[in-house]
Amino acid sequence: MATSPLTVTRILGIDPGLRLTGFGVIEKQGEKLAYIASGTIKSGEGELPARIKVILAGLNEVIQTYTPEQVAIEKVFVNVNPQSTLLLGQARGAAISAAVLRDLPVAEYTALQVKQSVVGNGHAAKEQVQEMVKRLLKLPGTPKPDSADALACAICHAHGGQGLGRLATAGFRVRGGRLI
Repeated sequence: MATSPLTVTRILGIDPGLRLTGFGVIEKQGEKLAYIASGTIKSGEGELPARIKVILAGLNEVIQTYTPEQVAIEKVFVNVNPQSTLLLGQARGAAISAAVLRDLPVAEYTALQVKQSVVGNGHAAKEQVQEMVKRLLKLPGTPKPDSADALACAICHAHGGQGLGRLATAGFRVRGGRLI
């Protein structure tokens, strides 16, 4: 999708998590990126349905407040603990539901794709992602990890999934954290 220099696109990035779901909103105008907002939705403790409801309601509020036109979300990777993977998948489902209920297009990216796009290294540390997000968006301070990951996901989407690393990802699969 080509964007003319005058077109402004607002993108919501989401880093799903059952305890903390990060969100970040940016605008893209031509090749320029601008920070709009970021934060975390804390679902707290308790029963799973109540926590999922908090995530869904929180993201609904974010979408209503910042009116994004596109959503980018991080794909679930397979954890060592299958139960954790299932729970994360449910939090991710709530996040996707919040977007599709508002008829927003959702793009999905692996952590490897996001890190490659933002840092230029698919195996970058969280601190490197935080620092590059700070630099790319010209933020006065370093964003917290969940917010930084969500903003990085939005940046990855703004760069067409390629970004600084210019890693074309279409048609590839991920195995063991590597593109194949």
